[in-house]
Amino acid sequence: MRILIIDEVHNALIKTLSQANYTLDYLPKIASAKVFTIITDYDGIIVRSKMKITSELIDIAKNLKFIARVGAGLENIDTKYAKSKNIKVINSPEGNRDAVGEHALGMILNLFNKISIANSQVKSGVWDREANRGEEIGGKTIGIIGYGNTGSAFAKKLSGFDVEVLAYDKYKTGFSNKLVTESKLEELFEKIDILSFHVPLTDETKQMFNEKFINSFKKNIYIINTSRGEVVNTKDLVSALKTKRINGACLDVLEYEKLSFEDIFKTKSNTEFNYLINSENVILTPHIAGWTHQSYYKISKIIADKIIEEFK
Repeated sequence: MRILIIDEVHNALIKTLSQANYTLDYLPKIASAKVFTIITDYDGIIVRSKMKITSELIDIAKNLKFIARVGAGLENIDTKYAKSKNIKVINSPEGNRDAVGEHALGMILNLFNKISIANSQVKSGVWDREANRGEEIGGKTIGIIGYGNTGSAFAKKLSGFDVEVLAYDKYKTGFSNKLVTESKLEELFEKIDILSFHVPLTDETKQMFNEKFINSFKKNIYIINTSRGEVVNTKDLVSALKTKRINGACLDVLEYEKLSFEDIFKTKSNTEFNYLINSENVILTPHIAGWTHQSYYKISKIIADKIIEEFK
């Protein structure tokens, strides 16, 4: 099989597939338009987030047997159309689940203990203990929406913190265990102090966290989003932060991101973004929750292994 790789990947992927006698064209700098002109020559394409794999591209790719996404999200692939053409869609959400779980936990601990603020103050010569008195995570009830790879990894990371973990997943049942209690969405609205999103971006989840959703919670909550930026309506979030309906936010993703996740497409003159970057109760990171040195290897190696298993 001949495979086109259009994004940068860990060498483990290239090495594993090469050793299995696949023919690889590694072209991470290729322009999206160029892919359309050469895709007919390939049996498989491996992507991250450079471009959308549309029905138009799939129709041109007459020999395509699989599309592999190095990572978890599949929103840049027309999966339904690919499957209608008997093209296998492969991803590797197992590879970065621990990284995301750790990052989500790190963000909320940072926010509760004012670590970023205190660090900046001390480095500026300010020693203010009382203003930086922290909040303990112990005793809190944490809600997880989406109990797949990253949601379950986050629950596992919370296991030593004396917290109650409730999880809601529309498409999964029977997953209660010593780490988590399977719950209805209404129960999360009633009980939780902290909410963490671990869902893919779909028509159902886009703008899910909006004014109506926020007002459904009995308590004023904290939110963590390490999934996709467009799950959260930023305007409604900022409004709720201003009124203290939301106590604080940990955002690794923003709805302003470009498809490639390497930048944001709206300028810093955006009113809501300006509020977020100037708010002491908001922690922001640049879509790095699943982007550790270890996960970079794992998501690439897992994709290679899955391709070999599928087409052996």
